Amino acid sequence: MADGNTLPECGMRAPSATENSAGEIRFLFAPMEGITYSAFRTIHHECFPGASEYYTPFIAPDSRGSFKKKYLKELTEGIPSVPQLLVNNAAAFNATAVKLCELGFREINLNAGCPSGTVYAKHKGAGMLRDHDSLYRILEGIFDQAERLGYHVSIKTRMGDHSTAEFGEILALYNQFPLSRLIVHARCRDDLYQGIPDIEGFRKAQEESRCPVVYNGDISSTADLDRLLKNVKVHAVMIGRGAVTDPALFRTLTGGSSLTGEELRAFLDRLTEAYLAGGLSPAFAVERMKTLWAYMRVLFPEDGKQIKMILKSRDIEEYRAAVSGLLPTAG
Repeated sequence: MADGNTLPECGMRAPSATENSAGEIRFLFAPMEGITYSAFRTIHHECFPGASEYYTPFIAPDSRGSFKKKYLKELTEGIPSVPQLLVNNAAAFNATAVKLCELGFREINLNAGCPSGTVYAKHKGAGMLRDHDSLYRILEGIFDQAERLGYHVSIKTRMGDHSTAEFGEILALYNQFPLSRLIVHARCRDDLYQGIPDIEGFRKAQEESRCPVVYNGDISSTADLDRLLKNVKVHAVMIGRGAVTDPALFRTLTGGSSLTGEELRAFLDRLTEAYLAGGLSPAFAVERMKTLWAYMRVLFPEDGKQIKMILKSRDIEEYRAAVSGLLPTAG
């Protein structure tokens, strides 16, 4: 750390080229499986306001719309949230959507972007993009009910299965339905999270889409947002990995101060205590925190030994001691 309070490259930054336009952009927090649980979203919203909406990690219901009771706890919270569904048929989506509407949700998001091999093999997530006829039939069934019951459906999508060049045909399919918004991760499924996002393909999608388009992919700093805005004008950006790595990212993207060590320590302490208070065993709470640290470790490029101690901690005492060695409490 540069000093006792500021993380590397933190503190007030110089004005960015994006500052005149970034204030007009809405920031959406992407769902991150295994990390952005309800406790994370609630505490993040309180400590680092800036996201206009938080999308929940996907719910994967069965064909009758039944899903594990734990998801109900994840959905009942006092912050702006959008539930996301991972399905491969309209019946599962529709049955679950009715239950979500009863809980007060008016937008439901369809996951057509998850590139995980196990998800893809079930024709869910990005696997839906393999068969355009099947995707059309699913959307036809979904929007028939949505229009009758009066809730909105948005889609988070990849730009193709094997190539982003496939997106012209996929977008033409999406344009046949009244989506509330289309969140586009500017890669194909085969890219996973590697390679350079197809910004030109995204710009073309903006021009041709009949609904608002949200950008998603590789925004982790003001420099990343600057590069995006030099090529396209966006009204909203969804960020997942970047905001998990740096909880204060939305603030810095709009010209605010960067994350401090004191802020990060307070955020992590609150999150750890929330997991314990929520009924997780100390060992399970530590595992959740270690999953988060696997991303945040890049904030500490010169503290590899201490990071390794955090990631190797086996119980709550070891974990807390390792974190204290990296982020000592004030005073």
